[in-house]
Amino acid sequence: MERERMCIACRQMKDKKSLLRIVKNKENEISIDLTGKQNGRGAYICKDTECLNKLKKQKALNKAFKMNISEDIYRQIEEVLLGNK
Repeated sequence: MERERMCIACRQMKDKKSLLRIVKNKENEISIDLTGKQNGRGAYICKDTECLNKLKKQKALNKAFKMNISEDIYRQIEEVLLGNK
């Protein structure tokens, strides 16, 4: 059975494969992990626009990674999510 993860925007538990993983590595660089296997601290978000809007409004990544996240990162996540539609 696949492990479940919590979306940091809507706080629902979902199958790991149905979520998008964002990673902070040891150098404090933020990236989108399309493989789900990159090293570092991961945060997950549902692949829908509702959660994307919550993520941006709540600045949920800032809280999850305990650092300021640039608008560029939020824009990259938006591009990946909207590209998956």
